[in-house]
Amino acid sequence: MKLIVFDCDSTLSKIEGIDELARLRGPETFTEIENLTTAAMNGEVAINEIFARRLDIIQPTQEFCEQVGQLYIEQIEPTAIETLEKLRQSGWTITIVSGGFTQVIEPLAKHLGIERIDAVPLKFNPDGSYAGYDHSAPPTRNGGKPEIIAQLKAELSPSQVVMVGDGISDLETRSEVDTFIGFGRYADREKVRAEADHFVMSLDKVAAFLSPNGTT
Repeated sequence: MKLIVFDCDSTLSKIEGIDELARLRGPETFTEIENLTTAAMNGEVAINEIFARRLDIIQPTQEFCEQVGQLYIEQIEPTAIETLEKLRQSGWTITIVSGGFTQVIEPLAKHLGIERIDAVPLKFNPDGSYAGYDHSAPPTRNGGKPEIIAQLKAELSPSQVVMVGDGISDLETRSEVDTFIGFGRYADREKVRAEADHFVMSLDKVAAFLSPNGTT
C-alpha cells in the first residue's frame, strides 16, 4: 500500500479549528489564541508549552465543537474532494494526522471519506462542558507527528509515505516520510516553503509529484 497523510487545519480546510473555537468565546479570546497558534505554527514557541493553555482559556464545549466541525466542511479546500478521489483511484490510502481535536475533525473526515484520524481527543462532562483532553496524544507536543507517522509505518508497512501540510509540526515529519509536500494556500510559511521537497498552493497539484507506482 501507499500512504498519504494530510494535515487538517489550513490544509484540507481553510480554518484553524482552535482559532474558531476561540472565536466563539469572543474577539479578545480569539486574538489571544490566534497569536499563540501562529507562534506555534511558525516554530517560535513549543507546542507543548501552549497546548493546555489554549484549551484552558477557551473551555470548548461539545456544542462549540459541533459548530466548528460544520465550519471545517463549509470552508473545505476547493480541490480537496476531487484530489482525494483521484489519489484513491491511484491506490493511495489517505489518513489525517492533526494537532487539532478528534471530535471536531470527524465531520470533515467523514465528508471526505477518510476513516482514520490521528489527532487529540477532547473530554466532556455529562452536560457537554469541557473536561480536558488526552494528554498522551502525540500531537500535543513537538515531535508528535513524526511519532504518529512511525506508528503508521510499523502498523501498515507502506511502500511509500507522503505528508502534506502547512506548519512546522508537519515539516517535522520529513524524517519519517519519503516526500514532504508543503501547502501554502492559506498559510505560506517561509520555513516550510524552503525545506519542503515540493510546495503547492492547491491540493490538486499534489498528484503531479506522485507517480502511479508510488515513487516520488
